Amino acid sequence: MAEDRLYADPALARFYDRDNGWTADRAFCLGLAAGRRRVLDLGCGTGELAIRIVSEHGAAVTAVDPAGAMLDLARAKPGAEEVRWVEADARSLRLGERFDLIVMTGHAFQTLLSPGDRAAGLATIALHLAPGGRFVFDSRNPAVREWEDWRPGPSLRRIDDPVLGPVAAWDDAAWDEASGVVTYETHYRVEADGRHLGGTSRIAFPAFDALAGAISAAGLRVDRWMGDWTGAPLTEGSPEFIPLGRLA
Repeated sequence: MAEDRLYADPALARFYDRDNGWTADRAFCLGLAAGRRRVLDLGCGTGELAIRIVSEHGAAVTAVDPAGAMLDLARAKPGAEEVRWVEADARSLRLGERFDLIVMTGHAFQTLLSPGDRAAGLATIALHLAPGGRFVFDSRNPAVREWEDWRPGPSLRRIDDPVLGPVAAWDDAAWDEASGVVTYETHYRVEADGRHLGGTSRIAFPAFDALAGAISAAGLRVDRWMGDWTGAPLTEGSPEFIPLGRLA
C-alpha cells in the first residue's frame, strides 16, 4: 500500500484527534480490555485508546501503526510512556508474543485493500492471539454505501485548532465497484490565511461472505457478529461488520 499523507504528513495528522474525537469503537474496546493483561492495538493512530487502556485497566499495551507522524503525536501525550509504541505494518508485524486482546479500531482494517492484504493482516492477528484471547475490528457494510455521504456539502464541518484557529474540513469520494475500493479526499482550509491542506486515501469495503471466509481461513473463529459498536446484532442493513472472536 502507498503511504497515506493523511496520516504520514504531520501537517495533516495534527487534525486527526479534533476531527474524530473519542468514538464509540474506542469506548467499546476500552470496556473489552478490562481484566486483560496484555493488549495489542493494531492501527493505533494517535494512541488515545492505548493510553486509556493502560491508565484505566493497568494492562501492558503494545500499540502499532505504520504512520510515524501519528506515533509522534501519540508519544507526546500524557501517559504515553506507559505504552510500547511500534512503527510497523499490520500485514508483516511479527513480535514473537501473544496477547489476551487484539483490537483494530477506526476502520483500520479497511486500509487492507486486497484479499491478499486482508489475509496477511488476519494472519498477524492469529499469530499474536493467545489461547482464550479475543480479537475485534470493524469494516463498513458496503450495502449501506456510506461513502455517498462523503461529499463536500454533507461532510462540511469546522475544526478549532489551538494554533491555526478555525479550520474548514470536507471530504469527497469515488466508489470503484470492481475492486470494492473507495478513494476519498480529505480537505482542510485554514480560515485565517486560506491555506489548503489535503490528502487522498483508499479503503476497501469487502462483502460479508468474503470477510467471514477470510477470517475462517486465517484460523480464527467469530463468536459474535455485531452490526454497530452498541453491540447490536448484525442485520443486512447494519452499518458495520464487527467480528468479536478468538482462535479457532
